[in-house]
Amino acid sequence: MTPLFGTDGVRGEANRLLTPELAVSLARAASSCLVPDGGRVIIGRDSRTSGPMLEAALAAGFASAGVDVGLAGIIPTPAISFLIKDERADLGAVISASHNPPEDNGIKFFDRSGCKLAADQEIEIEAALSGPFVPAPRAATIRRLEAAATRYAAFLTGAIESEDVDLSGLSIVIDCAFGATGPIAPHVLRHLGARVIELNTATDGDRINVGCGSTHLETVRAAVAEHHADLGLAFDGDGDRVLLVSAGGRTIDGDQVIGIVAQHWLDRGLLTPRVVVTTVLSNFGLQKVLAERGVEVVRTQVGDRNVAQAMIARGAKIGGEPSGHVIFADHAPTGDGILTAVKLLEIAHEAKTDLETLALRIPLYPQALRNVPCPRPNELAGRKAAAALVTKAEKALGGRGRVIVRPSGTQPLLRVLVEADDQSLCDRTCEELATGLEREIGRASPAA
Repeated sequence: MTPLFGTDGVRGEANRLLTPELAVSLARAASSCLVPDGGRVIIGRDSRTSGPMLEAALAAGFASAGVDVGLAGIIPTPAISFLIKDERADLGAVISASHNPPEDNGIKFFDRSGCKLAADQEIEIEAALSGPFVPAPRAATIRRLEAAATRYAAFLTGAIESEDVDLSGLSIVIDCAFGATGPIAPHVLRHLGARVIELNTATDGDRINVGCGSTHLETVRAAVAEHHADLGLAFDGDGDRVLLVSAGGRTIDGDQVIGIVAQHWLDRGLLTPRVVVTTVLSNFGLQKVLAERGVEVVRTQVGDRNVAQAMIARGAKIGGEPSGHVIFADHAPTGDGILTAVKLLEIAHEAKTDLETLALRIPLYPQALRNVPCPRPNELAGRKAAAALVTKAEKALGGRGRVIVRPSGTQPLLRVLVEADDQSLCDRTCEELATGLEREIGRASPAA
C-alpha cells in the first residue's frame, strides 16, 4: 500500500482529496507505466454525482497520453474486468468509492487480465506522478462503448452451468443501493425466471449507499418480510459485493457464501484443489467446518485483491471476504455481486433446497466489530500502547477467541474485531478495547 493508494485504489472526498487534477495525473502516470503505445483503456463508474466530472478528467488524462478511451458509463466494477478481456484492452479504470457515502469517490485500476493492480504497480504509478509528463504527438480518441451493460448481462446469465435452472416461483427482493447494479441485476434475475421486487434501483448519486444496500441490511430484511419473499439480495454501490437475507430474516454473509459453494463442490467432487482463500477477518467457524472435510483455508490480509492473488498462487476456485466480496475464479478474477447471487441460486436449485438451509451448515462464531475514528490509523496501530491494549483483550478472552485491530485502508478508522464462542464476551471485550484505543488516540492527538 502506498500513501496515495489504499486497499482498493485511491479514495477520498470528491473535489477535495480526489480532484479532477489528480484524476488527470493518475491517468497519465498509469499510461506511462502500464499501457503500450497505441493502447486502450476502458473506464466505468458508479452513480455518484462526482462521477461524470472525474470520468471526464480521467479520460482527458489518458487521451493526452495517447491512450484510446472506451467509456462504459454507469456499470458495476466487475463489468470492467469482463470488458477489458472482451475488448482486448490494456487497462481498466473504475470511478467509485464502493460502499462509501455519496460525497466520496475513488479510482481503481485493472490490468489487461482483468485483475486489480498489484501493490508494486501502484507504487510505480505513484512514483510516476512526480515525474515530467510528455504529451503524445496526437490526442487519442474518446468514445462510448457500445452495449457494455448488455454484454455484461449476457456474461452473467451465461455463467449458469446447469441446463435446467429455472427460478420461476421464486420471489427475490433486490436492493441496489441507488448504485451501478440497478440497471442490470433486475434484468438478469428476471431472465432466469424470478419474480423481482426492486428497491433503490434508480442510479441516484446523491443517495448511493445511504441507509440501503449491503451496509444497511435492515432495508432489504424488512422488504423480504413484507412481501413474504424467498430471498433478499443487497448490493453495494459499485456491485462488487452482495449480502443475502433469507426468507426467515437470517443474514448470509461472505463467509457462509464461500462455505455453501465449497461444501456443494465438495459433494460433487468439483473442489480441486481442496483450498479456499479468505482474509484474517474471516470467521473461525468457516475454517472449522471446512477443515473437518479436509479443506485448507488460506488467510490473507484484508482486500479482495489480496484474496485474488492468493487464489492464483494456490489454484483456488473460490475465495472472498465476509463483507460479500466473493471470487469465482472459473468465471472472473475479481469480486462480483451479481455473479455471486446467480451462482448461489444455481447451487440452491441443484441442491433442491433453500440458501438458509445451506447456510446453517456453516455455523459462525459470534463477533463484535467497532470502528474507532483515528486521524492516522496506521501510526496508532503500530504504537506499543495500542499493542498492550490488544494483549490485554486477548488475555480477557482466555483462549476462547481472537482479537484483530487493523487500520482501515479506505477511511480514517481503526477497525476492531473480537471473535469468541460467546456473544456477551465478544461485546464486552470489544467495547473495552475500543474505549481504550479511543483514550490512546486522545492522548496522541495534541502531539500530532
